Amino acid sequence: MSMALIDTHTHLDFPDFDADRQTVLANCRAMGVQRLVVLGVYQRNWQRVWDLVQSDAGLYAAFGLHPVFLDEHRPEHLTELGDWLTRLKGHRQVCAVGEIGLDYYLEALDRERQQVLFEAQLQLADDFKLPVLLHVRRSHAQVIATLKRYTLQRSGIIHAFAGSREEAREYIKLGFKLGLGGAATWPQALRMHRVIADLPLDSVVLETDAPDMPPSMYPNQRNSPEHLPDICRVVADLMGVRADDLADASTRNACELFNWESAATPIAG
Repeated sequence: MSMALIDTHTHLDFPDFDADRQTVLANCRAMGVQRLVVLGVYQRNWQRVWDLVQSDAGLYAAFGLHPVFLDEHRPEHLTELGDWLTRLKGHRQVCAVGEIGLDYYLEALDRERQQVLFEAQLQLADDFKLPVLLHVRRSHAQVIATLKRYTLQRSGIIHAFAGSREEAREYIKLGFKLGLGGAATWPQALRMHRVIADLPLDSVVLETDAPDMPPSMYPNQRNSPEHLPDICRVVADLMGVRADDLADASTRNACELFNWESAATPIAG
């Protein structure tokens, strides 16, 4: 019996999957990966994300303006994001605002402009009572401070969490889940392993970030949601729990966050 899993962070709409997307999805279902979240990162991929999600009942869309593409975003894209959320309000397959956040790793990205964009999108998430899917790179202190000011009605996920124990505690206190994926599987990620070992099961969700961030078992390859069961096994090991228990907890946490019914019943593709 395969585990029931949810991949809370994919970019399945990217051209990397154009040749075999349906095969990937069929393989996912066979392995128990029953639901996948596909995230918008700039205005020009929202329609592509939505078209993909409409083709499969087990896919869910998030729409956002990613900080890494700051120079591509225009003020009218923010207005358009509001229009998309208005038009699709209450649709079963719209699950969050994302991918949004702050990236302090890439020095060329203007931090003030990032902050203004981040706050505007947090406000939209709050207006539409949606959770947020956050990209946080070298910017935990600023993101935590911002989230404390905003006190959202729904929380969200800190994607690819690689922060400290203290940062983990702050996010958990704010009601956020920590997204764990491929980066956690690499043997050299010792600091991350120590943090993960202490995380409570009710605070984590699993993700791949496919096609990016491949796990150690598949180095230098396109990452895929098909790798989620392997990621689950490694992360469970780091947490000192059974893979089935981590799968159950991650799925339960994601369903709670997104207001989904239990994922125990598979959705027909």
